[in-house]
Formats: sequence, C-alpha cells, structure tokens
Amino acid sequence: MAGHSRANAGDERNRKMTTSVRLQREAFDAAKEIAALTRGRSDIGAVVTFTGICRPDENGEAIAALNLEHYPDMAEAEIKRHVEEASARWPLLAVTVIHRYGRIAPGEGIVLVLTASSHRQAAFAGAEFLMDYLKTRAPFWKQVEKTGGNTKAWVEAKASDDTAAERWRDR
Repeated sequence: MAGHSRANAGDERNRKMTTSVRLQREAFDAAKEIAALTRGRSDIGAVVTFTGICRPDENGEAIAALNLEHYPDMAEAEIKRHVEEASARWPLLAVTVIHRYGRIAPGEGIVLVLTASSHRQAAFAGAEFLMDYLKTRAPFWKQVEKTGGNTKAWVEAKASDDTAAERWRDR
C-alpha cells in the first residue's frame, strides 16, 4: 500500500496545469465549476474564486441590463494567452475562466475566474492578474441598457482599471 501512495504522489507532482476557458451566453454555477476543477485533485491546496456580477446601476443611474459583445475566436485566444502567462508567473495547478456575453440582467454573473494552486498566495495572485487583464484588455465591449426606455450607451474604460493592470507590467 505504501508504494502505491508514493506513486500517486509522484503522479500528482508531475501533473500539468488544467485550464478551461469558455465564452457563453448561459449563466454559470460557481459551485459546480469549483467541484469540476478540484475533482480528483489531491494536489490542490487553495482555490480562489472571483465572480463578477452585473450591478443594478452604472455611475449611479439605474440600468435594465448590460449587453456584452465580443469577437469569439479572438476573445478566447487572448484569454488563453493570459492564462498561460499567469501559469508562467505562478505555480498554478488549474484555471477556469468563464465569461458571458449577450444580455445580462442585474444580479446575474458576468465572469467567473477560478485559480488553484498548492498554496493560497499563487492562487490569489493568479486570480488578480487575470481579472485585471479581463477588465482592461480582453476584447469585450459593454453597452448599458438603461431603465425606462430604449436608451443604450457604450461603457468607457476606467482609468482605475488601467492603473490596477499596470502593476503587473514590470513583474
């Protein structure tokens, strides 16, 4: 039995990072995604979860929904490229990124980022890095649908998001 345990431990150390990047209209279930990410993985010691949720207002004005548009192949390739960069910077064992597109109502999830590592520091740093990228450089365009009419407005990038992303440039 002891020999079997050692073989399994060696297999776990040599396991490659698993990734899942999905762009979808449908809502996601964070708990199910965490369960899928960790299933059969005794090498994972920490999972950091970030869920971005559609707020009921934009700049203090009530909204009916967000409409997110993207270039499918480009968006998926770019997100995968940044997941690879995160895994090169930190010892991540698994990453899941789900980004929704289409019409998203207040209270619904927009984006889910899961990062897993043996230790929390790498999982937290990887998740922050990926979210800073998604907020500033992922090829998605956000349009606000205001309540009480058909008024729509494109959302401009925020300087504070750019500043947050800059911290990773020289690291």
